[in-house]
Amino acid sequence: MKTVPVVLTTGKRKAAVARATVRKGSGRVWVNDRPLELVEPEVVRQKIQEPLYMVGDRSKALDITVDVQGGGIVGQASAARTAIARGLLEWLKDDQLRETFKHYDRSLLVNDPRRKLPKRPGGRGARARRQKSYR
Repeated sequence: MKTVPVVLTTGKRKAAVARATVRKGSGRVWVNDRPLELVEPEVVRQKIQEPLYMVGDRSKALDITVDVQGGGIVGQASAARTAIARGLLEWLKDDQLRETFKHYDRSLLVNDPRRKLPKRPGGRGARARRQKSYR
């Protein structure tokens, strides 16, 4: 039995977790079982495509499948682009590409650790407080 080389990577942002699979193919990218061209809104699609644009034609020989769960659409897009960028780096083994990604945006390679602050008493949220009237 012959094994096909596959690279598995993950990316996280807020509550969103993305798992990307990179394998040899014909340049197709799927996000949650949908072609990347059909992902809406367009801003989200462009955010996911950023690492693919930076790699250029080298990504045309790869198939990438991304499964994203949790969070909202922008958090999912950020998690997906991190997973894709990590997968491309691991597949291509190019140190110059790593530097390009870091220079463009560090969050392409590093998970975003920021989380929502918990709500506190005396207000409607983490920072907002109830107003005082002084009268």
